[in-house]
Amino acid sequence: MSPVRKRLLFYVLLTALFSASSFGLAEAAAKDEAGTIVLRASLEGVVGIAMEDHLGEIFAEAERLGAELIVLDIDTPGGLASSMRSMYQSILDSPVPVVVWVWPSGARAASAGAFIVLSSHVAAMAPGTNIGAAHPVTAGGGDIPDDEMAKKVTSDFAAQIRSLAEQRGRNTRACERMVTDSASYTANEALDAGVVDIVAADLETLLQALSGRTVTLASGEEVRLDLDTFEVRRYEMSARLRILHFISRPDIAYLLLVVGIYAIIFEVLSPGGFVMGVSGAVLVLLGAYGLRMLPVNMAGVILLVAGIAVMILDLVVGGVGVLSLFGAAALVFGGLIIYRAPGGELLHMSYSFLIGAVVVITAFFLLAAYAVWRSFGRKAVSGSEGMTGLEGVVVSDLSPEGSVSCHGEIWRAVSGTEETISRGRRVKVVKSEGLTLHVVPVEEEKTGEGENS
Repeated sequence: MSPVRKRLLFYVLLTALFSASSFGLAEAAAKDEAGTIVLRASLEGVVGIAMEDHLGEIFAEAERLGAELIVLDIDTPGGLASSMRSMYQSILDSPVPVVVWVWPSGARAASAGAFIVLSSHVAAMAPGTNIGAAHPVTAGGGDIPDDEMAKKVTSDFAAQIRSLAEQRGRNTRACERMVTDSASYTANEALDAGVVDIVAADLETLLQALSGRTVTLASGEEVRLDLDTFEVRRYEMSARLRILHFISRPDIAYLLLVVGIYAIIFEVLSPGGFVMGVSGAVLVLLGAYGLRMLPVNMAGVILLVAGIAVMILDLVVGGVGVLSLFGAAALVFGGLIIYRAPGGELLHMSYSFLIGAVVVITAFFLLAAYAVWRSFGRKAVSGSEGMTGLEGVVVSDLSPEGSVSCHGEIWRAVSGTEETISRGRRVKVVKSEGLTLHVVPVEEEKTGEGENS
Protein backbone atom coordinates (compact mmCIF):
# COMPACT_ATOMS: atom_id res chain seq x y z
CA MET A 1 0.00 0.00 0.00
CA SER A 2 1.37 3.43 -0.98
CA PRO A 3 2.20 6.03 1.70
CA VAL A 4 -0.62 8.26 0.45
CA ARG A 5 -3.20 5.50 0.85
CA LYS A 6 -1.88 4.63 4.32
CA ARG A 7 -2.14 8.28 5.36
CA LEU A 8 -5.70 8.49 3.96
CA LEU A 9 -6.78 5.32 5.80
CA PHE A 10 -5.29 6.71 9.04
CA TYR A 11 -7.29 9.93 8.68
CA VAL A 12 -10.53 7.98 8.01
CA LEU A 13 -10.05 5.80 11.12
CA LEU A 14 -9.20 8.83 13.24
CA THR A 15 -12.33 10.64 12.04
CA ALA A 16 -14.52 7.62 12.79
CA LEU A 17 -13.13 7.31 16.32
CA PHE A 18 -13.62 11.01 16.97
CA SER A 19 -17.23 10.87 15.69
CA ALA A 20 -18.07 7.86 17.89
CA SER A 21 -16.56 9.56 20.94
CA SER A 22 -18.45 12.75 20.20
CA PHE A 23 -21.71 10.84 19.81
CA GLY A 24 -21.18 9.04 23.13
CA LEU A 25 -20.35 12.30 24.90
CA ALA A 26 -23.40 14.00 23.35
CA GLU A 27 -25.65 11.13 24.41
CA ALA A 28 -24.30 11.23 27.97
CA ALA A 29 -24.68 15.01 28.04
CA ALA A 30 -28.27 14.73 26.83
CA LYS A 31 -28.98 12.17 29.55
CA ASP A 32 -27.41 14.40 32.19
CA GLU A 33 -29.39 17.36 30.90
CA ALA A 34 -32.65 15.37 31.11
CA GLY A 35 -31.80 14.48 34.70
CA THR A 36 -33.59 11.88 36.78
CA ILE A 37 -36.12 9.74 34.93
CA VAL A 38 -39.40 9.67 36.85
CA LEU A 39 -41.89 7.01 35.78
CA ARG A 40 -45.48 8.01 36.53
CA ALA A 41 -48.39 5.55 36.42
CA SER A 42 -51.93 5.29 37.75
CA LEU A 43 -53.54 2.77 40.09
CA GLU A 44 -57.19 3.59 39.55
CA GLY A 45 -60.20 1.40 40.34
CA VAL A 46 -60.71 -1.70 42.44
CA VAL A 47 -57.63 -3.56 43.69
CA GLY A 48 -57.62 -6.94 41.98
CA ILE A 49 -55.61 -9.24 39.73
CA ALA A 50 -55.55 -6.76 36.83
CA MET A 51 -54.16 -3.94 38.99
CA GLU A 52 -51.67 -6.37 40.51
CA ASP A 53 -50.42 -7.33 37.04
CA HIS A 54 -50.36 -3.63 36.07
CA LEU A 55 -48.02 -2.88 38.96
CA GLY A 56 -45.73 -5.69 37.81
CA GLU A 57 -45.62 -4.17 34.32
CA ILE A 58 -44.84 -0.74 35.83
CA PHE A 59 -41.77 -2.15 37.62
CA ALA A 60 -40.66 -3.90 34.41
CA GLU A 61 -41.01 -0.62 32.47
CA ALA A 62 -39.04 1.23 35.17
CA GLU A 63 -36.21 -1.27 34.83
CA ARG A 64 -36.26 -0.95 31.02
CA LEU A 65 -36.10 2.85 31.14
CA GLY A 66 -33.59 2.98 33.99
CA ALA A 67 -36.01 5.09 36.02
CA GLU A 68 -34.74 6.32 39.38
CA LEU A 69 -38.15 7.11 40.86
CA ILE A 70 -41.67 5.72 40.45
CA VAL A 71 -44.70 7.89 41.22
CA LEU A 72 -48.00 6.01 41.49
CA ASP A 73 -51.25 8.01 41.45
CA ILE A 74 -53.85 6.04 43.39
CA ASP A 75 -57.63 6.32 43.58
CA THR A 76 -59.30 3.16 44.86
CA PRO A 77 -62.17 2.03 47.11
CA GLY A 78 -60.22 -1.11 48.04
CA GLY A 79 -60.42 -4.67 46.77
CA LEU A 80 -58.99 -8.16 47.19
CA ALA A 81 -56.79 -8.78 50.22
CA SER A 82 -54.63 -11.26 48.27
CA SER A 83 -53.88 -8.74 45.51
CA MET A 84 -53.31 -6.03 48.12
CA ARG A 85 -50.65 -8.15 49.87
CA SER A 86 -48.94 -8.97 46.60
CA MET A 87 -48.87 -5.30 45.59
CA TYR A 88 -47.53 -3.86 48.83
CA GLN A 89 -44.93 -6.66 49.00
CA SER A 90 -43.74 -5.68 45.50
CA ILE A 91 -43.43 -2.06 46.62
CA LEU A 92 -41.53 -3.06 49.78
CA ASP A 93 -39.08 -5.13 47.68
CA SER A 94 -38.70 -2.51 44.93
CA PRO A 95 -35.09 -1.65 43.98
CA VAL A 96 -36.39 1.79 42.93
CA PRO A 97 -37.90 4.35 45.35
CA VAL A 98 -41.69 4.37 45.08
CA VAL A 99 -43.98 7.31 45.89
CA VAL A 100 -47.69 6.52 46.20
CA TRP A 101 -49.73 9.70 45.80
CA VAL A 102 -53.48 9.87 46.49
CA TRP A 103 -54.45 12.05 43.53
CA PRO A 104 -56.35 13.93 42.09
CA SER A 105 -58.48 16.02 44.43
CA GLY A 106 -61.53 13.95 45.36
CA ALA A 107 -59.62 10.65 45.12
CA ARG A 108 -59.36 8.18 47.98
CA ALA A 109 -57.14 5.36 49.18
CA ALA A 110 -59.69 3.33 51.12
CA SER A 111 -59.37 -0.16 52.57
CA ALA A 112 -56.72 -2.04 50.55
CA GLY A 113 -55.57 1.27 49.06
CA ALA A 114 -54.46 2.49 52.50
CA PHE A 115 -52.09 -0.50 52.85
CA ILE A 116 -50.59 0.23 49.43
CA VAL A 117 -50.00 3.89 50.32
CA LEU A 118 -48.38 3.00 53.65
CA SER A 119 -46.01 0.50 51.98
CA SER A 120 -44.45 3.23 49.81
CA HIS A 121 -41.09 4.82 50.52
CA VAL A 122 -42.85 8.20 50.47
CA ALA A 123 -46.61 8.54 51.04
CA ALA A 124 -48.30 11.61 49.61
CA MET A 125 -51.80 13.01 49.27
CA ALA A 126 -53.42 15.82 47.31
CA PRO A 127 -55.71 18.32 49.04
CA GLY A 128 -59.32 17.15 49.03
CA THR A 129 -58.44 13.45 49.21
CA ASN A 130 -58.88 10.92 52.02
CA ILE A 131 -57.32 7.70 53.27
CA GLY A 132 -58.47 4.93 55.62
CA ALA A 133 -61.64 2.92 56.30
CA ALA A 134 -59.56 -0.26 56.08
CA HIS A 135 -61.79 -2.55 58.16
CA PRO A 136 -61.96 -5.98 56.42
CA VAL A 137 -65.23 -7.04 54.72
CA THR A 138 -66.41 -9.97 52.60
CA ALA A 139 -66.16 -10.11 48.80
CA GLY A 140 -69.79 -9.03 48.59
CA GLY A 141 -69.05 -5.90 50.64
CA GLY A 142 -70.76 -6.97 53.88
CA ASP A 143 -69.35 -7.62 57.32
CA ILE A 144 -67.78 -11.00 58.08
CA PRO A 145 -70.74 -13.00 59.51
CA ASP A 146 -68.88 -15.07 62.09
CA ASP A 147 -67.84 -12.88 65.06
CA GLU A 148 -64.84 -15.01 66.00
CA MET A 149 -63.58 -15.11 62.41
CA ALA A 150 -64.16 -11.36 62.06
CA LYS A 151 -62.03 -10.77 65.17
CA LYS A 152 -59.21 -12.95 63.81
CA VAL A 153 -59.21 -11.28 60.38
CA THR A 154 -59.31 -7.78 61.91
CA SER A 155 -56.38 -8.61 64.22
CA ASP A 156 -54.40 -9.92 61.26
CA PHE A 157 -55.05 -6.78 59.20
CA ALA A 158 -54.21 -4.55 62.16
CA ALA A 159 -50.87 -6.33 62.58
CA GLN A 160 -50.13 -5.93 58.87
CA ILE A 161 -50.79 -2.19 58.87
CA ARG A 162 -48.74 -1.69 62.06
CA SER A 163 -45.86 -3.55 60.46
CA LEU A 164 -45.96 -1.32 57.38
CA ALA A 165 -46.13 1.81 59.53
CA GLU A 166 -43.16 0.70 61.66
CA GLN A 167 -41.07 -0.15 58.61
CA ARG A 168 -41.67 3.28 57.06
CA GLY A 169 -41.46 5.24 60.35
CA ARG A 170 -45.10 6.31 60.46
CA ASN A 171 -47.60 6.62 63.33
CA THR A 172 -48.56 3.02 64.09
CA ARG A 173 -51.51 3.91 66.34
CA ALA A 174 -53.12 6.27 63.83
CA CYS A 175 -52.62 3.69 61.05
CA GLU A 176 -54.05 0.86 63.15
CA ARG A 177 -57.23 2.85 63.82
CA MET A 178 -57.96 2.71 60.09
CA VAL A 179 -58.47 -1.05 60.53
CA THR A 180 -59.88 -1.41 64.04
CA ASP A 181 -62.10 1.71 64.08
CA SER A 182 -62.54 2.26 60.30
CA ALA A 183 -60.91 5.68 60.79
CA SER A 184 -60.54 7.85 57.70
CA TYR A 185 -58.31 10.93 57.40
CA THR A 186 -58.25 13.96 55.14
CA ALA A 187 -54.94 14.94 53.58
CA ASN A 188 -54.07 17.50 56.30
CA GLU A 189 -55.29 15.20 59.09
CA ALA A 190 -53.16 12.34 57.74
CA LEU A 191 -50.13 14.65 57.51
CA ASP A 192 -50.60 15.93 61.09
CA ALA A 193 -51.15 12.37 62.39
CA GLY A 194 -47.96 11.10 60.75
CA VAL A 195 -49.79 8.75 58.39
CA VAL A 196 -48.39 10.35 55.21
CA ASP A 197 -45.26 12.39 54.51
CA ILE A 198 -46.30 15.05 51.97
CA VAL A 199 -49.38 16.99 50.87
CA ALA A 200 -48.99 18.23 47.29
CA ALA A 201 -51.58 19.56 44.85
CA ASP A 202 -49.61 18.88 41.65
CA LEU A 203 -46.68 16.83 40.37
CA GLU A 204 -44.22 19.74 40.30
CA THR A 205 -44.94 20.56 43.96
CA LEU A 206 -44.61 16.89 44.86
CA LEU A 207 -41.23 16.50 43.15
CA GLN A 208 -39.93 19.70 44.77
CA ALA A 209 -40.90 18.31 48.18
CA LEU A 210 -39.21 15.00 47.35
CA SER A 211 -35.95 16.51 46.14
CA GLY A 212 -33.17 15.96 48.66
CA ARG A 213 -35.04 13.31 50.66
CA THR A 214 -33.25 10.09 51.56
CA VAL A 215 -35.11 6.79 51.44
CA THR A 216 -34.03 3.28 52.45
CA LEU A 217 -34.53 0.41 50.00
CA ALA A 218 -35.21 -3.22 50.90
CA SER A 219 -31.50 -4.00 50.44
CA GLY A 220 -30.66 -1.49 53.18
CA GLU A 221 -29.15 0.96 50.68
CA GLU A 222 -29.95 4.60 51.34
CA VAL A 223 -30.81 6.60 48.21
CA ARG A 224 -30.94 10.38 48.03
CA LEU A 225 -33.53 11.71 45.60
CA ASP A 226 -31.88 14.25 43.32
CA LEU A 227 -34.68 15.99 41.43
CA ASP A 228 -33.06 19.29 40.45
CA THR A 229 -33.59 18.17 36.85
CA PHE A 230 -35.97 15.41 35.87
CA GLU A 231 -37.88 13.88 32.98
CA VAL A 232 -41.33 12.42 33.58
CA ARG A 233 -42.38 9.36 31.55
CA ARG A 234 -46.01 8.21 31.63
CA TYR A 235 -47.06 4.53 31.61
CA GLU A 236 -50.70 3.50 31.00
CA MET A 237 -52.50 0.25 31.75
CA SER A 238 -52.50 -2.09 28.75
CA ALA A 239 -55.68 -2.87 26.81
CA ARG A 240 -55.58 -6.50 27.99
CA LEU A 241 -55.56 -5.48 31.64
CA ARG A 242 -58.30 -2.89 31.14
CA ILE A 243 -60.56 -5.68 29.84
CA LEU A 244 -59.69 -7.98 32.74
CA HIS A 245 -59.96 -5.15 35.26
CA PHE A 246 -63.75 -5.18 35.03
CA ILE A 247 -64.32 -8.89 35.75
CA SER A 248 -61.62 -8.95 38.43
CA ARG A 249 -63.47 -6.40 40.56
CA PRO A 250 -64.47 -8.33 43.71
CA ASP A 251 -68.13 -7.27 43.47
CA ILE A 252 -68.40 -8.24 39.78
CA ALA A 253 -66.47 -11.49 40.30
CA TYR A 254 -68.68 -12.39 43.27
CA LEU A 255 -71.80 -11.67 41.19
CA LEU A 256 -70.51 -13.82 38.31
CA LEU A 257 -69.80 -16.67 40.71
CA VAL A 258 -73.25 -16.54 42.36
CA VAL A 259 -75.17 -16.21 39.07
CA GLY A 260 -73.12 -19.05 37.56
CA ILE A 261 -73.87 -21.36 40.50
CA TYR A 262 -77.60 -20.61 40.28
CA ALA A 263 -77.56 -21.26 36.52
CA ILE A 264 -75.96 -24.68 37.10
CA ILE A 265 -78.55 -25.47 39.80
CA PHE A 266 -81.40 -24.56 37.43
CA GLU A 267 -79.86 -26.80 34.77
CA VAL A 268 -79.78 -29.72 37.22
CA LEU A 269 -83.39 -29.12 38.28
CA SER A 270 -84.67 -28.87 34.70
CA PRO A 271 -82.14 -30.59 32.43
CA GLY A 272 -82.24 -30.77 28.67
CA GLY A 273 -81.39 -27.31 27.38
CA PHE A 274 -77.65 -27.19 28.17
CA VAL A 275 -77.63 -23.40 27.77
CA MET A 276 -78.08 -22.66 31.49
CA GLY A 277 -75.53 -25.27 32.52
CA VAL A 278 -72.88 -24.20 30.03
CA SER A 279 -73.34 -20.47 30.62
CA GLY A 280 -73.26 -21.11 34.38
CA ALA A 281 -69.99 -23.03 34.08
CA VAL A 282 -68.36 -20.18 32.11
CA LEU A 283 -69.58 -17.59 34.63
CA VAL A 284 -68.28 -19.67 37.55
CA LEU A 285 -64.85 -19.92 35.90
CA LEU A 286 -64.71 -16.14 35.34
CA GLY A 287 -65.87 -15.47 38.91
CA ALA A 288 -63.32 -17.92 40.33
CA TYR A 289 -60.57 -16.17 38.37
CA GLY A 290 -61.71 -12.73 39.54
CA LEU A 291 -61.75 -13.83 43.19
CA ARG A 292 -58.38 -15.53 42.74
CA MET A 293 -59.84 -18.94 43.60
CA LEU A 294 -58.06 -20.40 40.56
CA PRO A 295 -54.40 -19.85 39.62
CA VAL A 296 -54.23 -17.45 36.68
CA ASN A 297 -52.81 -19.90 34.17
CA MET A 298 -55.09 -22.76 35.23
CA ALA A 299 -58.12 -20.50 34.78
CA GLY A 300 -56.89 -19.57 31.31
CA VAL A 301 -56.35 -23.18 30.25
CA ILE A 302 -59.76 -24.27 31.59
CA LEU A 303 -61.50 -21.41 29.79
CA LEU A 304 -59.78 -22.21 26.49
CA VAL A 305 -60.70 -25.90 26.71
CA ALA A 306 -64.23 -25.04 27.84
CA GLY A 307 -64.65 -22.62 24.95
CA ILE A 308 -63.86 -25.26 22.33
CA ALA A 309 -65.97 -27.89 24.15
CA VAL A 310 -68.96 -25.53 24.32
CA MET A 311 -68.76 -24.78 20.59
CA ILE A 312 -68.67 -28.48 19.75
CA LEU A 313 -71.58 -29.08 22.12
CA ASP A 314 -73.54 -26.40 20.25
CA LEU A 315 -73.33 -28.52 17.11
CA VAL A 316 -74.27 -31.73 18.91
CA VAL A 317 -77.37 -30.39 20.68
CA GLY A 318 -78.36 -27.82 18.09
CA GLY A 319 -78.06 -24.72 20.25
CA VAL A 320 -78.76 -22.32 17.35
CA GLY A 321 -75.42 -20.55 18.03
CA VAL A 322 -76.20 -19.45 21.59
CA LEU A 323 -73.65 -21.82 23.10
CA SER A 324 -71.09 -20.79 20.48
CA LEU A 325 -71.29 -17.21 21.72
CA PHE A 326 -70.53 -18.39 25.28
CA GLY A 327 -67.69 -20.45 23.84
CA ALA A 328 -66.30 -17.40 22.06
CA ALA A 329 -66.41 -15.41 25.30
CA ALA A 330 -64.56 -18.22 27.09
CA LEU A 331 -61.89 -18.28 24.35
CA VAL A 332 -61.35 -14.51 24.52
CA PHE A 333 -61.04 -14.36 28.31
CA GLY A 334 -58.98 -17.56 28.38
CA GLY A 335 -56.56 -16.05 25.87
CA LEU A 336 -56.26 -12.84 27.88
CA ILE A 337 -55.78 -14.62 31.22
CA ILE A 338 -53.18 -17.09 29.94
CA TYR A 339 -51.16 -14.17 28.54
CA ARG A 340 -48.75 -14.40 31.49
CA ALA A 341 -46.48 -17.39 32.00
CA PRO A 342 -46.34 -19.26 35.36
CA GLY A 343 -43.12 -17.50 36.36
CA GLY A 344 -44.65 -14.08 35.79
CA GLU A 345 -42.94 -13.48 32.43
CA LEU A 346 -45.07 -11.86 29.75
CA LEU A 347 -45.81 -14.02 26.73
CA HIS A 348 -45.56 -12.17 23.44
CA MET A 349 -49.04 -12.90 22.14
CA SER A 350 -50.53 -10.76 19.39
CA TYR A 351 -53.90 -9.21 20.21
CA SER A 352 -54.79 -9.16 16.50
CA PHE A 353 -53.97 -12.85 16.22
CA LEU A 354 -56.05 -13.69 19.30
CA ILE A 355 -59.07 -11.68 18.14
CA GLY A 356 -58.76 -12.89 14.55
CA ALA A 357 -58.54 -16.54 15.59
CA VAL A 358 -61.58 -16.25 17.88
CA VAL A 359 -63.62 -14.46 15.18
CA VAL A 360 -62.81 -17.11 12.56
CA ILE A 361 -63.52 -20.03 14.91
CA THR A 362 -66.75 -18.46 16.17
CA ALA A 363 -67.94 -17.68 12.64
CA PHE A 364 -67.33 -21.27 11.60
CA PHE A 365 -69.26 -22.72 14.53
CA LEU A 366 -72.10 -20.21 14.14
CA LEU A 367 -72.49 -21.14 10.47
CA ALA A 368 -72.36 -24.83 11.34
CA ALA A 369 -74.94 -24.34 14.12
CA TYR A 370 -77.17 -22.42 11.71
CA ALA A 371 -76.94 -25.25 9.20
CA VAL A 372 -77.91 -27.76 11.90
CA TRP A 373 -80.86 -25.55 12.91
CA ARG A 374 -81.99 -25.26 9.28
CA SER A 375 -81.90 -29.03 8.91
CA PHE A 376 -84.41 -29.39 11.77
CA GLY A 377 -87.08 -27.50 9.80
CA ARG A 378 -86.42 -29.34 6.54
CA LYS A 379 -88.78 -31.99 5.33
CA ALA A 380 -87.36 -35.51 5.45
CA VAL A 381 -86.67 -36.94 2.02
CA SER A 382 -85.71 -40.52 2.90
CA GLY A 383 -87.00 -43.35 5.08
CA SER A 384 -90.51 -43.60 6.45
CA GLU A 385 -90.40 -39.97 7.66
CA GLY A 386 -89.98 -38.85 4.03
CA MET A 387 -93.27 -40.47 3.00
CA THR A 388 -95.49 -37.85 4.66
CA GLY A 389 -97.26 -35.71 2.05
CA LEU A 390 -96.63 -38.09 -0.87
CA GLU A 391 -99.43 -39.51 -3.00
CA GLY A 392 -99.91 -43.16 -3.89
CA VAL A 393 -102.38 -45.65 -5.48
CA VAL A 394 -104.39 -48.23 -3.54
CA VAL A 395 -103.23 -51.72 -4.48
CA SER A 396 -105.69 -53.64 -2.31
CA ASP A 397 -108.91 -52.24 -0.85
CA LEU A 398 -108.49 -50.32 2.39
CA SER A 399 -111.25 -51.32 4.84
CA PRO A 400 -109.61 -49.83 6.78
CA GLU A 401 -106.35 -51.78 6.23
CA GLY A 402 -104.82 -52.76 2.94
CA SER A 403 -101.82 -51.84 0.84
CA VAL A 404 -100.78 -48.95 -1.40
CA SER A 405 -98.10 -48.28 -3.94
CA CYS A 406 -96.14 -45.19 -3.04
CA HIS A 407 -92.68 -43.99 -4.03
CA GLY A 408 -92.22 -47.11 -6.15
CA GLU A 409 -92.79 -49.47 -3.21
CA ILE A 410 -95.70 -51.43 -1.75
CA TRP A 411 -96.61 -50.34 1.79
CA ARG A 412 -99.05 -51.55 4.39
CA ALA A 413 -101.66 -48.80 4.72
CA VAL A 414 -104.47 -47.79 7.06
CA SER A 415 -107.35 -45.58 5.89
CA GLY A 416 -108.21 -42.50 7.83
CA THR A 417 -111.92 -42.81 6.95
CA GLU A 418 -114.62 -45.30 7.89
CA GLU A 419 -115.61 -46.10 4.29
CA THR A 420 -113.71 -48.56 2.16
CA ILE A 421 -111.21 -47.07 -0.30
CA SER A 422 -111.30 -49.23 -3.38
CA ARG A 423 -108.38 -50.37 -5.48
CA GLY A 424 -107.06 -47.80 -7.96
CA ARG A 425 -108.04 -44.76 -5.90
CA ARG A 426 -105.37 -42.14 -5.26
CA VAL A 427 -104.51 -41.45 -1.65
CA LYS A 428 -102.24 -39.11 0.24
CA VAL A 429 -99.97 -40.09 3.14
CA VAL A 430 -100.75 -38.02 6.28
CA LYS A 431 -98.28 -39.76 8.57
CA SER A 432 -96.15 -42.88 8.86
CA GLU A 433 -95.50 -45.29 11.71
CA GLY A 434 -92.69 -47.69 10.95
CA LEU A 435 -93.71 -49.55 7.81
CA THR A 436 -97.37 -48.53 8.04
CA LEU A 437 -98.75 -45.49 6.21
CA HIS A 438 -101.86 -43.57 7.31
CA VAL A 439 -103.63 -42.27 4.20
CA VAL A 440 -106.75 -40.35 3.13
CA PRO A 441 -108.39 -40.14 -0.33
CA VAL A 442 -107.01 -37.28 -2.39
CA GLU A 443 -110.47 -36.12 -3.53
CA GLU A 444 -111.80 -36.05 0.06
CA GLU A 445 -108.89 -33.91 1.21
CA LYS A 446 -109.45 -31.42 -1.58
CA THR A 447 -113.16 -31.20 -0.80
CA GLY A 448 -112.40 -30.64 2.87
CA GLU A 449 -109.97 -27.87 2.03
CA GLY A 450 -112.59 -26.16 -0.15
CA GLU A 451 -115.22 -26.27 2.59
CA ASN A 452 -112.85 -24.86 5.19
CA SER A 453 -111.61 -22.03 2.98
